[in-house]
Amino acid sequence: MKFRIEKDSLGEVKVPQKALWGAQTQRALDNFTISGIKFAFPFGRSFIEALGIIKYSAAASNQKLKLLDVKKSNAIKVAAKEVIQGDYDTSFPLDIFQTGSGTSTNMNANEVIANVASKQSKLKINANDDVNMSQSSNDVIPTAICVSALIDMHRLLLPNLDLLIDTIGKKMLSTKGNVKTGRTHLMDAMPIDFSQELSGWKAQLESVKKSLTLATTRMNDLPQGGTAIGTGINSHKDFSKNFCLEVNKLTKFKTKPAKNFYQGLSSVDNAVELSSALKNLSIILSKICNDLRWMNSGPLTGLGEIELEALQPGSSIMPGKVNPVIPEAVAMACADVVGNDLTISIAGQSGNFQLNVMLPVVAYNLLKSINLLGNSMPLLANKAIKTFKINTSNIEESLSKNPILVTALNRLIGYSKAAAIAKKAYKDNKPIIDVAHEETGISVAELKKLLDPSKLTKGGIGG
Repeated sequence: MKFRIEKDSLGEVKVPQKALWGAQTQRALDNFTISGIKFAFPFGRSFIEALGIIKYSAAASNQKLKLLDVKKSNAIKVAAKEVIQGDYDTSFPLDIFQTGSGTSTNMNANEVIANVASKQSKLKINANDDVNMSQSSNDVIPTAICVSALIDMHRLLLPNLDLLIDTIGKKMLSTKGNVKTGRTHLMDAMPIDFSQELSGWKAQLESVKKSLTLATTRMNDLPQGGTAIGTGINSHKDFSKNFCLEVNKLTKFKTKPAKNFYQGLSSVDNAVELSSALKNLSIILSKICNDLRWMNSGPLTGLGEIELEALQPGSSIMPGKVNPVIPEAVAMACADVVGNDLTISIAGQSGNFQLNVMLPVVAYNLLKSINLLGNSMPLLANKAIKTFKINTSNIEESLSKNPILVTALNRLIGYSKAAAIAKKAYKDNKPIIDVAHEETGISVAELKKLLDPSKLTKGGIGG
């Protein structure tokens, strides 16, 4: 491999001849060899996009404030747009586990953009003085966390959450009137309509959507302009305002300068809040997945209430076995999100004085959670909920034998008498109506009205 010599404040560094980065990126590449996990792949493409948006918006703002030459500004903006659209993702090779401020990745962006802009414009554009003008890694990386989260939430997670909610809503309509045995403690309970059960899922998701939307909105408060420690040293007083206007032109977001730059640099409270809402979503999805797996269990010796779409053979040794692969895959993704949230929570405690020093791992885990859940929900919607079939004969048979239906007679015969009837029905394995008729003398016709499962799903007193 051929090399060239680059210089920084520590001296000379050998950099691969064709590399677009410079000395500081190369030093970080040599120093940080912990995981091989990079921002651009698999969950950080939006973070590189966000860096491009930041550098473009900073150049435009500095030009407007007459701090940066027009030709240099235009060259930087052209190069930054190419970073935004993904032309140089392979030129961001640094490990996630690096300096806690993310300085290495910020300088990676500065060096790549300076190199590309210099070649294209034939001007001498400096990574620190021009591309990083009015900025510090300490405000660039927290801002990149906000912008990248906004990108992935609006582009991926929130639309797919709406898709899942809509799919469940449609399934509620198509399953209405199918009454099954409800279960508490995994034990037989009073009857419930399939549409009622699904309405619980839908309500959970609609509720968490409110939390996610609120937490996402908070990401619009950008700390860009705080520079090194929040005082805004080396940044024009109007820089942050102009910067947010430029970001909004590019993205159609509604960003604005953070009210307090010291908070924006020293904490990741906004990321912690969003991660917590994502964890809540993962727990809700896990509940839905477990319900689907239980309802699909069998088909002969389980509940067998529904039949999930057969997507692939379920065993390498047992012919004909089919497993609930989508709920299982989504449940694993949800488990990973819970772990990501713990990492972000610990990282959130690492704000020492004027800077949080776990910014890269916050960015990685936050974007990972958004992408895992955003990619999981269409699968759950389209390959599990939308396509499952109800095994009507199974649910009707279990309902007819369910002694818990006798609960509806409590006000007529009392709890103790009803309990005795239920126990006898269990013991003799007889329909509850037959045993209730034998023990109370109430006519079978009247019992059919009182214990009609469809009427019992409507609640209230009596049948």
